[in-house]
Amino acid sequence: MNGYPKGICMGVMALKAGIVGATGYGGAELIRILNHHPQFELASLYSSSRQGESINNQYPHLTGCASHVLEEIDAYRMAQELDVIFLAVPSGVASQMAPELAGAGCTVIDLSGDFRLNNPSDYEKWYKKSPPSSEWSKKAVYSIPELCKEKLAKDSLLISNPGCYPTATLLGLAPLASNRLVREESVIVDAKSGVSGAGQTVALGNIFCECNENLKIYKVNQHQHIPEIEQMLKAWGYMSPITFSTHLVPMSRGIMATIYLTLNEHLDEDEVLQLYTEFYEDSSFIRVRQRGEFPSTKEVTGSNFCDIGVTVDTRTKRVTIVSVIDNLMKGAAGQAVQNANLLFGMEETAGLAMTPFYP
Repeated sequence: MNGYPKGICMGVMALKAGIVGATGYGGAELIRILNHHPQFELASLYSSSRQGESINNQYPHLTGCASHVLEEIDAYRMAQELDVIFLAVPSGVASQMAPELAGAGCTVIDLSGDFRLNNPSDYEKWYKKSPPSSEWSKKAVYSIPELCKEKLAKDSLLISNPGCYPTATLLGLAPLASNRLVREESVIVDAKSGVSGAGQTVALGNIFCECNENLKIYKVNQHQHIPEIEQMLKAWGYMSPITFSTHLVPMSRGIMATIYLTLNEHLDEDEVLQLYTEFYEDSSFIRVRQRGEFPSTKEVTGSNFCDIGVTVDTRTKRVTIVSVIDNLMKGAAGQAVQNANLLFGMEETAGLAMTPFYP
């Protein structure tokens, strides 16, 4: 079982953290964050295929910073030795691994999509895989911290970290959608991502010659993040399907979600901006831009920020929202640590108060 009570900040006493899937891009970002975290100690790294190798073999840039040897996955031993496990593994793998780890008493933060959807048939349809255990799907807590903080209980053993596109999209929509100000059948999301969002899988579409000086749409009307976004929107009372398009941009990291919608009552631009500012006034990682200002992806690179710009077109009566994140940080590893901070009663910003790197 865990060495410390959940939900209690242990001051200077370190809580031990492990990462499964440490050789992926999300895993590398978790290492970067946890290596400097004031209260989590990065104790162990795990791999299903590269046990006994140093993480420096995969990531030479970690030499002198993290020199862990990749260990074999042993749920019982991990539960005895660690307080939290971050699962940075593909969908379909986490569904098998997370119940074993959480069942052994270890808190799990799952970065995959396996436990994000309430309906098993939706998972089967969109992910093209067998659905995870219904027991653990019901126990899993889906958490975008700014929107779901109240769901995190001290005894939660399995946290489902949101997807990168849903994070940018839902944070952009939340102030209006949660206040039921969005007209049905009006939401269109035009989203673009850097190549790291595809992970390290070798595929023709992801190689340099295919991506460089190119912009392409992919998974048209088929992206697995669509039901995740619609699930949250339905909880806010918006019941229509959305139009959601994703594009690959020739950059390493970053997501921009440009969202178009129609309001169901009249609000001018100042009123909409005031709504966004007040909605996120206590959210350390959300930066709402001033009137006429719109964020770019480089302005959040390497950070856990989500920057949002919004405008109302008096000609068309439509709202345009621009929401940007770093897909490996706020879209994955940074948000996972943010959830862990909240779960263990730490400052939400612990280990995450990073200035974006620029240019």
